[in-house]
Amino acid sequence: MIGASWLMIAFPLLGAAILLILGRMTNRWGHLLGVAMSLASFVVAVLTFLELIGLPADQRRQAVHLYEFIPGMVDMGLLIDPLSISFALLITGVGSLIHIYSIGYMAHDPERRRFFSYLNLFVAAMLLLVLAHNYVGLFIGWEGVGLASYLLIGFWQFKPSAAVAAKKAFIVNRVGDFGLLVGMFVILVTFHTLTFSELGAQIAKSPPSGGAVTAIGLLLLLGACGKSAQLPLQSWLLDAMEGPTPVSALIHAATMVTAGVYLVVRSGAFFFPEGSPQALAVSIVGAATLLAGAIIGCAKDDIKKGLAGSTMSQIGYMMLGAGLGPVGYAFAIGHLITHGFFKADLFLGAGSVMHAMNDEVDMRKYGGLRKYMRTTFATFFIGYLAIIGFPLLSGYFTKDGIIETAVHHAPVLGWLAVLGAGITGFYMSRMVFMTFFGEKRWEKDAHPHESPAVMTWPLIILSIGAVFLGGYLIISNRLMDFLAPAVGAPPLSERPEFDPFSTAGLATLALVAVGAGFAWVRYGRAEVPAVAPRGSVLTTFARRDLYGDALNESLFMRPGQWLTRFAVYFDNRGIDGLVNGLAAGIGGTSGRLRRIQTGFARTYALSILFGAALLAGALLLVGNI
Repeated sequence: MIGASWLMIAFPLLGAAILLILGRMTNRWGHLLGVAMSLASFVVAVLTFLELIGLPADQRRQAVHLYEFIPGMVDMGLLIDPLSISFALLITGVGSLIHIYSIGYMAHDPERRRFFSYLNLFVAAMLLLVLAHNYVGLFIGWEGVGLASYLLIGFWQFKPSAAVAAKKAFIVNRVGDFGLLVGMFVILVTFHTLTFSELGAQIAKSPPSGGAVTAIGLLLLLGACGKSAQLPLQSWLLDAMEGPTPVSALIHAATMVTAGVYLVVRSGAFFFPEGSPQALAVSIVGAATLLAGAIIGCAKDDIKKGLAGSTMSQIGYMMLGAGLGPVGYAFAIGHLITHGFFKADLFLGAGSVMHAMNDEVDMRKYGGLRKYMRTTFATFFIGYLAIIGFPLLSGYFTKDGIIETAVHHAPVLGWLAVLGAGITGFYMSRMVFMTFFGEKRWEKDAHPHESPAVMTWPLIILSIGAVFLGGYLIISNRLMDFLAPAVGAPPLSERPEFDPFSTAGLATLALVAVGAGFAWVRYGRAEVPAVAPRGSVLTTFARRDLYGDALNESLFMRPGQWLTRFAVYFDNRGIDGLVNGLAAGIGGTSGRLRRIQTGFARTYALSILFGAALLAGALLLVGNI
C-alpha cells in the first residue's frame, strides 16, 4: 500500500473532477460520491499506516517516486513516514466525518453538489501538502488548499460578507506564501536541492549555521503564520467564519490551519538548535498568539467567531511546542491531532445548534438548549472539557504537556501559556453557559430540536476521540517514539514525562477552575442581557479583534494605497508624460513645417533659387578661406 499511497490524493481529486465537470447532472448523488471518495482515501491511509508500523523503525521513511516534474531539478513523489501518515489519517478520518455531517447540514442547499466538490478538492490538496517529499510538491498543495479555502469561505457568494471574507483570506495568505516561496529559493541556492531526504542527509553531514539558515527559518515562519493564522497574519481567520460551518470544522479547525505547524516541524533542521533566533521566534509567535486568540474569544457573542479565536489560541500552543525542537514536537503534534477531534466536535456542535436555531449565531439568543438538544449538548460538553484541559481528557495530556515542556525550557513563555489556559477556561465556559444553560432567550419563531442522525453520529465519534486519544498518544511517550524516525527524538536525559502533579500542571488546573468559576458567576448564574453591554476598554479591544484590521490598514493598506497612487501619478505624468510630450513636440513641429508646403510652383522655384544662392555663397566663403 505504500507504493499505492498516491491513491489517497487521487480519490478525492477524482471526486472533485467528476462533480465539477458533470455539474448539475450529479445533483442527486454528488454528495454521496464526495463522501465515498473521502472514505476511500481514509481506507488507503489506514492500510498504509498499518504497513508502515509493520516495518522496523529505521525503515519507516519510504519515498514513493511518481514522475519527473522539473527535469534535472525536481521529481514529484511522496514521503511516507510517521509524520506524514499521522496527518493523512487526521485529514481523511476527520474529513470523512465532516463530509458525512455535511449531507445533513447542506441538505437544502441547491448547490450541495458544488460544495462537496470543493471539499474533495481541499482534501486532495491538503494530502499533497503533507505527503509531498519536497518543498515544490508541498507548495503546490499549499496553494491548492488556499484556493479551496477561498472557494469554500465564499461558497455563499450572494452574501457580500462571504465574498469579502474569502478575498481577505486569500490576500492575507499571499503574504505568508511569499515568505515560503522566497524561503524555498534560499534553500535551493544554499543546498542545491528541495527534497526533504537530501536536505536531511546534507544537514546531518554538516549541521547548518549562519545567516542563511536564520533567514530560511524566519521566511518559513512567515509562511506558517499566514496559513496557521498566527500573529501578525491572523486577521483573516475570524472573518472566514462566513463560510458554511462544516468548512470551519474542516479547514479552520482540524486541517488547513495546522499546515503551518507541519511546515515548522517538517523543516525542523532549519530551527535547530533549540534557542536559535528562528526557533525562539516560533515560540514567541506561538505564545503571543495563544494569548491574543484567548482574549478575542472572551468577547465574542458569535459562537463561530468565539471558536475561531479559540482555534488561533490552540494553534499558538502548537507553535510554542514546535519551537522547542524535538523535546516539544510530540506534544505539538499530539495536540494538533487531538485538537482536530475536539475542535471539529465543537464546530460541528455549533453548526448543529445553528441548524436548530434558524442559522442564528448570537449566543445571547440561545440559552437552555441542553434540554432540547441532548446529544449535541453531551458531545459539545465533552469537546469543551477536552479543550480546557479537564483531567484525563485529550487536551489535558497534550496541551498541559506543551505547557510543562515550555515552563522547563522557556519559563517566561511557559507561564504565559499557563495564563492562556486560565483564559481558555473562562471563554469556553462562557460559551457553554450562554448556549446550553440558563433561561431560553431565543426568538419566537425558533423551534430548537435535535439534528438528524447523519449529523449527530459524527459528533459522537469525534467526542470519543476527544476523550481517549490524548492519553493514548502521550502516556509512555507512544507518539514521541512513533514520530522519532521522521523528526528525531530528544536525548534520553531530556525525554519529557507527563507529570500531572507538576507545579505548572497544578497551576494550570487552578487557573482553569478560576476561569470557569468566574464564567459561571457572570453567565451561568446571572441573567445574560439580550444586548451586549458596552464593557471595559479591554472588552472593546477584544471585540475589535485587538485592532488587527486597523493595524494592517494603517501599516500596510494605507501606505500601499499611497504608493499605488504615486506610481499611477508618476506613470501618467512622468513616463506617459515624457512619451506624450515628445510625440506632441514632433507633431507640433510637423504641423508648423507643413505650412511651407503651398502647392504653388512659383513658391517652390523661389525656394530653389534662394537655396541655390545660399549654397553658392557658402562655397565662395569656403573658397576664400
